[in-house]
Amino acid sequence: MAEASTILTAQRYAVVTGANKGVGFEICRLLYMKGVTVILTSRDEKKGLEAVCRLKEELSQQGSASLAGVGEVLFHQLEVTDSASIGSLVEFIESQYGKLDILVNNAGISGIVMDGNAFRRAVERAGGWVSLLTIYPLL
Repeated sequence: MAEASTILTAQRYAVVTGANKGVGFEICRLLYMKGVTVILTSRDEKKGLEAVCRLKEELSQQGSASLAGVGEVLFHQLEVTDSASIGSLVEFIESQYGKLDILVNNAGISGIVMDGNAFRRAVERAGGWVSLLTIYPLL
C-alpha cells in the first residue's frame, strides 16, 4: 500500500502540445488544477506565453479555495515537425524534471512530411515516452 500512496502523491509532469487555445488549453487547465506541473507548448512563442498568463489569471480570479492542489504551468516552444525543437523540449524535461508522466499530443499538422527517424530518436532520448514509441508506427 505504501507504494500506491507514493505514486498518488508524487509530483507529476505533463506536456500538452498545441496548447495555446481550444482543447489543449482546457487540458492544461484541468491538469494544472489537479496539481500536475504542466508544460504548455505552442509553435508560436508569443501565443504560448499569452496562454500561460491567461490561464494563471483566470484561475487566480476564481479565488484561493479553487486553487487547492494547483501545480505549476509554464511554456516551452515546440514545433512538432522540427526535430531540433523536439530535442530542445526533451533536453529541457530531462534537465528540469528527469521524467515525463503525461504526454498529450494535441498539436495538429496538415500537409507536412515529417522526418520520422529524427522524431523517433528525439523521443527515445526522452526515455520515459515508451508508449509514444509503441504508438508512433501506427500514426
